[in-house]
Amino acid sequence: MAQKNTVQVLIGGKVTRLSGYESEEYLEKVAIYLNHKQNELSELKGWRRMTSDMKGTLLSLNVADDYFKARSRAEELEEEIENKDKELYDLRQELVSLQVMMDNMKRNNVPKH
Repeated sequence: MAQKNTVQVLIGGKVTRLSGYESEEYLEKVAIYLNHKQNELSELKGWRRMTSDMKGTLLSLNVADDYFKARSRAEELEEEIENKDKELYDLRQELVSLQVMMDNMKRNNVPKH
């Protein structure tokens, strides 16, 4: 089993301990992402007057939005890869067919002694 890592990070101006089986660098990256999101949202009009619950909900909605957009993009890219793989397979099959035709033509045009 992987080793559990714990790291202290700063999220929203507060020191927080994050633990997980991911690397410390990964956990720090997650904290940086959350801080970035919070900083983005803090620029919204009315942010300061929102309750902590509302701020948390807004942050959660923004993270979920990023997640679903990234997932959708990943699915698009996977589909694109599948299409490219099929196209490559079809081109290889066409190349093999053309090579066979060329070989047959060469054999049929070779003068016999």
